[in-house]
Amino acid sequence: MPKMYSDKEKEQITKQLKEAANECLMIYGVKKTTVDELVKRVNIPKGTFYLFYESKELLLFDAIKDLHNELQSQLLKEISSLSGDIGKDQLTDLIFRIIKRIDQTYLLQIMTNGDMELIMRKLPDEIVLEHLKQDDFSMEQFIALIPQARYKNVETFSGALRGIFLTLLYKREIGKEVFEESLRLMIRGIVIQLMED
Repeated sequence: MPKMYSDKEKEQITKQLKEAANECLMIYGVKKTTVDELVKRVNIPKGTFYLFYESKELLLFDAIKDLHNELQSQLLKEISSLSGDIGKDQLTDLIFRIIKRIDQTYLLQIMTNGDMELIMRKLPDEIVLEHLKQDDFSMEQFIALIPQARYKNVETFSGALRGIFLTLLYKREIGKEVFEESLRLMIRGIVIQLMED
């Protein structure tokens, strides 16, 4: 008979499983992360894992979603905290900091090496659909916080920022010694166009 856990224990184990998932994603990626490794890190029996998650992919997806939401919240919080008219330098610095933060996570790696696709393929359809509906962070929210940018084409600027994000893949080709200044220059170009009349 499976052990019964209090709500507090369930919350703690779920938190620990997500932390272990984040560590494993950083070190091993999706394919090499196993349920055995996850339960070893959390110090629970393997059977207990399945009381919390039906599959490794559901746990990994939860951990990724939490990180994604944390980064989105940070961006919105920081832009909301800027008072009055937002200057081009302020916005450039803010976007630069967020992109640098993303670069320190595993997100770019799993999105570009096929790992995210592996996870999504193994998720139940209703989870995928719910994610698509709940992924409410959009360029529209971001632009709504910048008075000078309210009437801009959201899709164009969203695509431009995705392009900036993907340049993280080409640090070596761009040149490691000039990468950060090049990244800042590209962000500033987008910001100038976003904020011009």
